[in-house]
Amino acid sequence: MDKNQENPQAQKVTTTAYNNNNQEDMLLEIQQLQFTAIELNLYLDTHPDDQQALMSYNSIVPQLKQRIASYEQLYGPLFHFGLSTSQLSWQWINSPWP
Repeated sequence: MDKNQENPQAQKVTTTAYNNNNQEDMLLEIQQLQFTAIELNLYLDTHPDDQQALMSYNSIVPQLKQRIASYEQLYGPLFHFGLSTSQLSWQWINSPWP
């Protein structure tokens, strides 16, 4: 049996990362990248000389920043307290809060 047939959710997670047309899909991808960055960060705290983990972390961070910027351009601010700016007017009121 195919691995994706055993777990139908596994296929959904891998395919949503490539569909940036939907707000929920974009949020899911951001969450996945954040999770990966946090886990790598924690791992590097205890294994600071692991070059492969460091390269992975350094690869994930720009991807995460780009996805957040794309999301915010389409749907408004994602973070508060100085981590995201607001264009034209205060946009926190205009969309569902994360």
